[in-house]
Amino acid sequence: MKTVLIVGKGNVATHLYNAFLNVDEIAVTQISSRTLTTIPKATITIIAVSDDAIAEVSSKIKNDFVVHTSGSVAMNDLKNSQRKGVFYMLQTFSKDKKVDFNEVPFCLEAENKEDYQLLEFLANAIGKKIYPVSSEQRKTLHVAAVFVNNFTNHLFKIGNDICNTNNVPFEILQPLIKETFLKIEELSPKEAQTGPAVRNDKKTIKNHLNLLDKNQQKIYKILTKSIQNGN
Repeated sequence: MKTVLIVGKGNVATHLYNAFLNVDEIAVTQISSRTLTTIPKATITIIAVSDDAIAEVSSKIKNDFVVHTSGSVAMNDLKNSQRKGVFYMLQTFSKDKKVDFNEVPFCLEAENKEDYQLLEFLANAIGKKIYPVSSEQRKTLHVAAVFVNNFTNHLFKIGNDICNTNNVPFEILQPLIKETFLKIEELSPKEAQTGPAVRNDKKTIKNHLNLLDKNQQKIYKILTKSIQNGN
């Protein structure tokens, strides 16, 4: 049986802990990063804390194999003296939103083949989508994820604000949002692009700008120009 120690009490750590609890071949323990005076031994120690705390927390852990779950921190930023690795899940985690790990991509990195296979075993125990990803690749993935998740969600927020200002239910837009995401499973994002910017519909663009506040106008103009430039 493999033993797993999860260091951290945040969203990622808690979702991981609950997932491993359901795996017979894994015995999992979870501790807070604030209580590192007595650290249980484990086959794999997973540090799931904020990026800024990874170096300090890892420097206090003497277990043989230590990994972190960050998308933007390199494997070698771990400061433990033994073997290192990365167990990064490219997904957004919220406290009260259940996670289907079968749909979560696991991006794995280790210093040697045996440790990579160990991480693969963990990922396969709770999920299906597994990818070998280097530290440099993971950093670029993380930036891309900010665009497709964080920035996109901010655009949803702007759309919601516009609806609220004009007393229109935001739920009317939800089928369109779903269709947009479903479409890029079959088409590239460039092929799926529609709207006044790609058509260079100047009249509609002008009418839209007249309906927006100054901050919304800036964002609209930047995105319109980017679409028209093919960027």
